[in-house]
Parts: sequence; C-alpha cells; structure tokens
Amino acid sequence: MQRHTGRFSVYIRPFSYLLDLIIINFLAYFLLTNSLTGFYYHLFVSFSWVVISWNVSFYEVYRFTKVIEILSKIIKQYIVFTIVNFAYIGYFLKFSEPSLIVKFVTIAMIAIASGKLFVYYFLRRFRVVFGGNFRRVVIIGEEKNTSHLIDFFNENPNYGYKLVTSFDLKTAKKQQIQECFDFVLANNIDEIYGALSDLSNTDVNAIIDFTDNNLKTLKFLPDEKEVTSRNLKLDYYGYIPIVSLRNIPLDITANQIMKRTFDILFSTLVIVGFLSWLTPILAILIKLESKGPVFFKQRRNGLNYHEFDCYKFRSMTLNDIADLEQVSKNDPRITKIGRFIRKTSIDELPQFFNVFLGDMSVVGPRPHMVSHTEMYAKRIDKFMVRHFIKPGITGLAQTNGYRGEVEIESDIINRVKYDIFYLENWSLLLDIKIVFLTVINTIRGEDKAY
Repeated sequence: MQRHTGRFSVYIRPFSYLLDLIIINFLAYFLLTNSLTGFYYHLFVSFSWVVISWNVSFYEVYRFTKVIEILSKIIKQYIVFTIVNFAYIGYFLKFSEPSLIVKFVTIAMIAIASGKLFVYYFLRRFRVVFGGNFRRVVIIGEEKNTSHLIDFFNENPNYGYKLVTSFDLKTAKKQQIQECFDFVLANNIDEIYGALSDLSNTDVNAIIDFTDNNLKTLKFLPDEKEVTSRNLKLDYYGYIPIVSLRNIPLDITANQIMKRTFDILFSTLVIVGFLSWLTPILAILIKLESKGPVFFKQRRNGLNYHEFDCYKFRSMTLNDIADLEQVSKNDPRITKIGRFIRKTSIDELPQFFNVFLGDMSVVGPRPHMVSHTEMYAKRIDKFMVRHFIKPGITGLAQTNGYRGEVEIESDIINRVKYDIFYLENWSLLLDIKIVFLTVINTIRGEDKAY
C-alpha cells in the first residue's frame, strides 16, 4: 500500500480555518466596543464560525468547484453569521449600535472571501504555470465513451488533473484492467475514471476493491446513452444505507422559502415597475392590429404535472391550432406587433403574474403545452423529471441556446439535460446568473426568438 507524498494542499483547509478565526477575532477586538470584546464573545464567535462553516460547507472547495458555488457559500456564511451575532447581543447584552455588528461582519467576510478567492485562482494559475498541485489520473473505457473527458483533461490544465494514459477496452478487457492496476501502482496514479457503459458488474467490483485496498480515488462516467447521470443521495435508516436516485436541493424547506421569496420580490418588481404602464400601451397596439383578447391563456403542465393557465401577451391572430402547433419561423399567424414582442421576449412578461400566484418560478424548466408534454413524455427519456420543480419563465436550457421551437429531437433531449442538471444543482446564485444571462441574450437578440 502506497502513501501519497508531496501533497501540501491537504494543509490548506486547516490553515484557512486558523487564518479566518484570527481575522474574525482581530477585527472584533478593534472594531467593536469593549462591552463585546470580552473572552466569552471571542469564544462564541470562534465556535459559531466553525459550526456555521460545517453546516454550509464553507470550506468544502475543491479543484472542480465552480466559482458560483463558492460565492453561494460565502453569502450563506455571511447571512447566518450576522444573524448569530445579533442573537448573541440581543440575548446577553443591551447593545444599541447594531451598525457596528454589521460593519464588523461585513469587513470580516470581505477579507475572508477575498483570501478564499485568491487561493482558488492562485492554485488554478499555479497548476498551469508551474505544473504543481496536480492529480495524476488514468481512464478506463473505449475512446468513443471517454473522448469528452480526455479532451477536458487535456484542454483544462487549470483544474489540476494530469491525464497520464487511458486504457481502451475494445479487446482483452480483463487483461487491460489488470494492466491498468499495475500501471497505477507503478506510476503513482491518484485517480481512476471508468466508463460504466464498458464495464460489467464484475469489472466494477474488481476496480472498487483495487482502489479501496490501494487508497486510490475512483470515479465513474455514466452511460452516454442516458439523458443525464443520476445525482445519488445516500441516507441511513438506522444502520441500513438507502440510496435515493436523485438529490433535489429544492426539496429542502429552507431552499423553497429562499426561492419563493426571490420569486415574489422579483415578480412584484416587474409587475409594478414594467407591466403597470406597459400593459395599457400594448393592449392598444394589439387591439388595433387584430381582434381578440390582449392576453393569451394556455394550459400547461407545472409542478408535479399539475395543469395551470400560463399567460402571455397575444402575439398571433386568433386560430384553432394555437394549443396544438408550436410557433415556427415566419409563422403566418404572428402579427406585426406580435413579431416585435416575441423577438424581444416582451410577450412572456405576463407570466410574472403566474410567478406571483405561485404557479411558476422566475427560473426553472420551461413549461410545455399539454399536448406537447404528453408527446415528449412518451418519446424522450426522463422528460417527466422536469416536473419535480416549478416551471420557469427562463431556465438554464434557454440561456444555453435551447429556447423556442423544437426543430430536431436533439433540441428537446439537450433541453431535458440542462433542466435536470438545474434541478439537481439549484442555488440562488445560479438563478441570479440565469436571469442576468437571459437579459443579456435578450438585448443581443436570439436566432430562435420568433
């Protein structure tokens, strides 16, 4: 059994704890009044900082962690640490200057967050320039199933993975797996990546036994034929391990409250700030050009497959196939004003009423008309997974080029991939990022906005 040598990154986390606690106590001593800077307060802030960081995974930052995840951790830590400090002074002290606590926590978090991001980016640069802090990896599987990962490792050295070699399992599979084991031991390999589509249960068990017995990290690539990999969640019923097929952050009540609060505030801002004056103007223009209502109402499927009325500004002449046929490019049903409001996505704004009422969210999988939902549910693997959360006005798929008309089957397959990734990796910062990208894309103009 070999031990890892020359690894200094293992010391980063304990050093970060120590440095952050020094920063917190130093700033508390110099920024707060004497009534707060006693021994018990310093003990309290140090203990509470550590406990909060454990609960929000503040120090769980890895080489593959996205910046948006780091920012999310920073915001959570800041909010909870502020609340805990106010709870302390409210319970133990008569403190009439809450602005000092806000100032102390804010400056401390800025200093700590700056250091955290500096280390993150420094290590990424360090790996590229000096070739240090790398994980040596090998891949097991046929090239057709591992080519994307091979390209990723070769094209992204800043992540800190050095692909040493790969073992193609086209022929003599068992022999190649054994050769891989020998190579890993002889060349001080850190991680093994295996393509599940090329491995039998026996092969998987053999690789697991090898990595466990030799202190190597093992990770698997899902079958490329699947729409998306499962985000498995492990729970224990007593001492019995139970695996759930999918971990959905929005199943947690605190996250639901956070997302709903964002939805209410954002939809209220749009309704009061834009729709209050824009609706009368559009109503006149829509009515002048064609007969019919100002708003178009359509039944769509939402959370848990329940149907709801989705609202839009009417952009087409009245027709009998509005609930059956999706709008296509140069569709003759679209009016002149309709073409403008569709191109600028203004026709979607009434859906903020749906958000305010709770049928939709600002961000989420786009809802489809009922007839299309039934059709895609039969044809597209895992299409129904999208209905585990509320549909949105915009979504991750839409900001990545999969909005509007479904022209070929890969359009809807990729849309489902992004939707499932979103529901398994939701965060408030991800919602804000999607909203920002949606606004940018709308200003630039999109080819499929018609």
